[in-house]
Amino acid sequence: MERSFHREIEALKLGQGETFHGEGILAVTKALLQSGVTYVGGYQGSPITHLLDVMVQARDYMDELGVHVEACTNESSAAAMLAASIMYPVRGAVTWKSVVGTNVASDALSNLASAGVMGGALIVVGEDYGEGASVIQERTHAFAMKSALWLMDPRPNLPTIVRMVEKSFELSEASNTPVMMELRIRACHVRGSFDTKDNVAPAISTRQLQTQAANFSYDRLSHPPATFRHEKLKYEVRLPAARRYIVDAGLNEHLPGRHDGVGIIVQGGLTNTALRALQLAGLADGEGHTDVPMLVLNVVYPLVPEQIADFCRGKRAVLVMEEGQPDFIEQEISAHLRRAKVDTPLHGKDLLPMGGEYTAEVLLKGIEAFMAEHLETVDVQPARALSTEVAQLRAQASEALGGGVPQRPPNFCVGCPERPVFAALKLVERDTGKLHISTDIGCHSFATFEPFSFGNSILGYGMSMASSAAVKNFSAQRPVAIMGDGGFWHNGLLSGVSSALLNQGDGVLVIMKNGYTSATGTQETISTPEQEAKQLAEGNSATATETTIEDTLKGMGVKWIRTVHNYRVSRVRDTLKEAIRSPFKGLKVVIAEGECQLERQRRLKPIRARRMKEGLRSVRVRYGVDEDTCTGDHSCIRLSGCPTLTVKASSDPLRREPVAHVTNGCVGCGLCGEVADAAVLCPSFHQIEIISNPSWWDRVNARLNRFFIGLLQPA
Repeated sequence: MERSFHREIEALKLGQGETFHGEGILAVTKALLQSGVTYVGGYQGSPITHLLDVMVQARDYMDELGVHVEACTNESSAAAMLAASIMYPVRGAVTWKSVVGTNVASDALSNLASAGVMGGALIVVGEDYGEGASVIQERTHAFAMKSALWLMDPRPNLPTIVRMVEKSFELSEASNTPVMMELRIRACHVRGSFDTKDNVAPAISTRQLQTQAANFSYDRLSHPPATFRHEKLKYEVRLPAARRYIVDAGLNEHLPGRHDGVGIIVQGGLTNTALRALQLAGLADGEGHTDVPMLVLNVVYPLVPEQIADFCRGKRAVLVMEEGQPDFIEQEISAHLRRAKVDTPLHGKDLLPMGGEYTAEVLLKGIEAFMAEHLETVDVQPARALSTEVAQLRAQASEALGGGVPQRPPNFCVGCPERPVFAALKLVERDTGKLHISTDIGCHSFATFEPFSFGNSILGYGMSMASSAAVKNFSAQRPVAIMGDGGFWHNGLLSGVSSALLNQGDGVLVIMKNGYTSATGTQETISTPEQEAKQLAEGNSATATETTIEDTLKGMGVKWIRTVHNYRVSRVRDTLKEAIRSPFKGLKVVIAEGECQLERQRRLKPIRARRMKEGLRSVRVRYGVDEDTCTGDHSCIRLSGCPTLTVKASSDPLRREPVAHVTNGCVGCGLCGEVADAAVLCPSFHQIEIISNPSWWDRVNARLNRFFIGLLQPA
């Protein structure tokens, strides 16, 4: 696991009258326990990773409450967990990153929404949209609309988020419908506090077992002809029930303002940004009091037609703030107003961008245009001047930087075991020519950036093998697919390997076996080498005992499998070349094995600290460059791409070119030397052993080395 959540786990135990301080996503975790949830599952991913991580690390406390926690292998299996709430009065919550995770879960979600639920079912999705996103720019809203799942978008403050979690379960039960709650990056990481309640031990749980299975009911199955009735229930029974509950529970908020001739309808998740933009325009204060009336939609689907019509009726104009595209909410509001014969002019995407994140700067421009047309009593010059000032400042900064901020693409961690595989692949291409390489979601996708620039497609987590299925049939050279062990278990085994075997595909698959689902925080997988990690943590030599991936592939019928150690660049190069040129017709799998360097360093640091404290001998390896030997060609940098391998000015006044240099961030992985050897570069790299608490032999050896080296030095 990436980090310890000891403090957060203690915060989960707070009771009635105490105060929780922390992040939004951790407040959601606490709210689930206050709501009497029976089971929690999910698949990690930004920005909701901490919800599941905290629950997993708090298993002992979850056991006390009787709450079952399950780290699922993918989002589809997480969504399928909610089937427990179809026939039993139990509350369940699952979580994943959206919209990519919702894509994976969509099959289970469609069937779940059709059958409906008896117990409350909540799906917490990380709406990874906007400038800080790591996925394709799409919205969860479309899934909610197509399947009739109610969609919450809570205002980003902790009391509101917690209340909406609790009310989501009630809304789900009142309308027999699963509820989705989308949390943007800004909501997940907003900090604040709220007054806590006692956690509720569920009536049916791991401690209070259901003694009898539910009675059979065909009407609860998502299967024809029951599905025809389900569709009528969705829109004739469940939807009206949901709208009644939304109004009765006051889930949406009306913020009054003195300029009641106009109004703003805003998604709940955008409220803080909207208020900041209004403050910059002189229409709100720092405490969130607005001069322009606002309807805050903490529930963005379904909308309540009467609520929308009542807010808009009698106003000169209303501005809809809806982030992203298409304009689902604006179109629905327009339809409701038309049916209600309310002719209030509606603005939205005509004044605001169709796509992209709605920052305060972006919203300010829309508010400025809206005020200029419909709020004549307000002076728009201050807002216009501020927008102009920001634009000028941006232009000045761009000019000062010579045309823009230099790009800083993400890259592999220092010592990452996946970098040497791509260094080897570059060496392979020297002999084979350009290869078609299908890339995947994960740390290895950083190889799409310089200095490697590998990758012809990224189509989904674990989908690299499947995405080269057509290419291999018209390519003169075998395509190469890259995926991690996390992606292999998530989807790659079924969509890639089994499909290739079924169709007798002749391709090459490289599996990065680093032991974890690393890109999302080093969560464990089925093939995480627990025994090996335990041996190393205890300071003993380890023997790898986990060969689950290899055994699985053999059991599937894969005949050509090679396992290589990532840092042996020459061996990796030769194995890749063998796979590409092998006369064997069929799937060829290269398993590149090397533990995630971040996880390795987290494991080794306390061991080193303990040995230092006990006065035991400890050796740390790092590397350096002999300045006199370095040719200044820098092929080593272009091939390895390590952040600690850089350049510095030569101390020789006769040399103009900078020389290679290894910074103190080196973790001693040895890739630089391996690359130099495999690519037959200059022999300028040397290994340094830093010994703490040296033995008597270390001291004698050091003196002998200095003596003999001194004899070889010129006088």
